[in-house]
Amino acid sequence: MPHNDPILTVSALTAAIKGALEGSFPFVWVRGQVVNLSRPSSGHVYFSLRDEECSLAAVWFRGAQRPAERFDPLTGEVYEGGPKASLARTLENGQEIVCAGRLAVYGARGVYQLVVELAQDAGLGRLHEEFERLRAKLADLGYFAPERKRPLPAHPARVAVITAPQGAAVHDFLRIAAGRGTGAEIRIYPAPVQGAEAPARLRTALDRVAAEGWAEVAVLIRGGGSIEDLWAFNNEGLARRIFEFPLPVLAGIGHEVDFTLADMTADLRAATPTHAAQLLWPAREDLSQRLRGLRAALEGAGGRALDRAGARLGLLEKELAWRSPGRVLDRWLERLATALRLLDGAREDFFRRRAAELEGFGRVLARAPHALPAREAALAALAGRLGQAAGRIPTLKEQRLERLGLALEAAPRRLPALEARLAALANGLRGEGERMLTGQERRLERLELRLEAVDPHAPLARGYALVRKADGSFVSGTAMAAPGERLRVVVRDGEIPVRVEGEK
Repeated sequence: MPHNDPILTVSALTAAIKGALEGSFPFVWVRGQVVNLSRPSSGHVYFSLRDEECSLAAVWFRGAQRPAERFDPLTGEVYEGGPKASLARTLENGQEIVCAGRLAVYGARGVYQLVVELAQDAGLGRLHEEFERLRAKLADLGYFAPERKRPLPAHPARVAVITAPQGAAVHDFLRIAAGRGTGAEIRIYPAPVQGAEAPARLRTALDRVAAEGWAEVAVLIRGGGSIEDLWAFNNEGLARRIFEFPLPVLAGIGHEVDFTLADMTADLRAATPTHAAQLLWPAREDLSQRLRGLRAALEGAGGRALDRAGARLGLLEKELAWRSPGRVLDRWLERLATALRLLDGAREDFFRRRAAELEGFGRVLARAPHALPAREAALAALAGRLGQAAGRIPTLKEQRLERLGLALEAAPRRLPALEARLAALANGLRGEGERMLTGQERRLERLELRLEAVDPHAPLARGYALVRKADGSFVSGTAMAAPGERLRVVVRDGEIPVRVEGEK
């Protein structure tokens, strides 16, 4: 159909675009970062080239690939170290490359793509380099320090979720949250999670949450994607806002393998948006199980408390019965009867003992007239002996004083003899000490001579030598040294290393 017809078929329009596009770009050079890399069993390599704003699908057919590169396809320089592995074999996501090829339109899907003829590594992608630069900068500022991380509130009842309201991430988060915890109010603060305006809108949403002062925790969530898709969460201003945020921040951005600066700055990182809901609230079944356990424990404790109270009540009832007025009166009457019986027995025993004593006194009085003369004679004899002893006391005292005076008179005459004896003993003790000291010195000299005689190093001063092996043992005969063995000859002033030569 001609192009000037008012209505074109899809095939006609696609054919026109194909002719115009492929005719205008028969061969182009393109620089970009590899994403969405795929290597199916066909051997073709499918990927996309991206920069900060756009993406271009690319295919590197197996027929255009080479098993090894012998020269630089851009400069034509031959590799001096030999062929290198083809980039088609080592290509990986995040790698920045320069591709040469043609643009082609794939009519079945209505897309255009770059058919790669050759490619060359252009180093790490700028986005990765920028990410590493920002990560190092924020780390130096303490944004990622574990000690500044705040714990999430337990069972939060008011949660602010900052995300794109139409995305799958928020639906997954709400679905998981519906079956966890004891119930909470969740407010969605809409903000784009991709694109140039996303960082500013995310910061505005955080400011709004802080200004309202309603939430207990703020949650940032987004589904998975490439580094370009997640680049809004690698914004330095957004990381600073999270760092200064007055509430704990939970980040669930991308998949488990995705890491952004927002994740690292947040107080806690979740692997996915659904994992973020799991971190905020425990599973309801776990709460129910715990509640059942607490109820069983409470019932058991209540039963044990009732048993203890019942046992205590029984003891109190027994004690009350024991302390009742009637029982107390009965016990006192019983004690009174016992005391009366004891009093009667004591009275009878008292009168019985007194009667026996009176009877004994009567018998003594009956014998008293006959024993009185003998008692008087014994008393007179004792009086005579006492008089004799009183007469002898002065004589004994005079004899003792006389002996003491004689001893005092003899003491001065005995003092010189005692001093002479003491001097003789001192001289004898001094002589015995000198003899003992002389004997010990002679014994010490003999021991020194014997020690010098057995000293192995003493003969060295007279020209003799000692031979030691490598392990320090002495060689005392030719059988102990083998040809070629290294020995040490010890002389007076050192050692001489030698080696055994010849036959033994």
